[in-house]
Amino acid sequence: MSNTSSRVDDLLWKSILEQTFTHFLRFFFSDADDVFDLSKPFDYLDKEFETLFPPEPNGKGVRFVDKLVKVHLKEGGEQFVLCHIEIQSSKGRGDLAERMFRYFYKVSDKYQVPVTAIAILADSNRNYRPSFYMYKFMGTSLRYDFNSYKILDQNEAVLRSNDNPFSVVVLTTLLSIVNKKISDEALMDIKHDLYEEMMKRKMDKKTRQGLYDFLAYYVSFQNPENFYMFHRNICFL
Repeated sequence: MSNTSSRVDDLLWKSILEQTFTHFLRFFFSDADDVFDLSKPFDYLDKEFETLFPPEPNGKGVRFVDKLVKVHLKEGGEQFVLCHIEIQSSKGRGDLAERMFRYFYKVSDKYQVPVTAIAILADSNRNYRPSFYMYKFMGTSLRYDFNSYKILDQNEAVLRSNDNPFSVVVLTTLLSIVNKKISDEALMDIKHDLYEEMMKRKMDKKTRQGLYDFLAYYVSFQNPENFYMFHRNICFL
């Protein structure tokens, strides 16, 4: 079911995080409205992040997307939210936890602000679920824990009952993982279902368009003509 190119997947994740970031915060942090000042704009620090971590070959079978976002706190001051999306993993590579730690200490050292981090594991490896980094050498030890969210672990019914628009992003990704090698006809039904799930939730027009683009392109057809058929059908709804 998930037949998109690597480049398209990566761009879709970067885009949907920006278009739904308020919903993203509320989805993952139950106290988001109490902690963050969501009335103030977010600052997406992509260029600053690339300065700290220049792009490098990810390794065969491993793809990920990183997003560093500056948010304002209700009590004053700023905080950084580091989002890491592991799109595809290679069993045995095992460097995500160390990479998350390096992100944390470099960002924290440069900006001197609180940092929270979350790794969204959008891969299909059920045994791949890093959540902490451990270092120990000759009596010196360090442990770094970070938020880890495995999409494959999520309950489809619970996602459908969640009125947060970001739940549709997770549901789309989950269905793309568990429904592989299905016919275009079956995929058409899933895409219509995802569209209906999106329309049940309240959001502004810009967010809705971003969500539509994500489900339309992230979940792709084998025959490109079926995409245009789907889009035409949606236009008549």
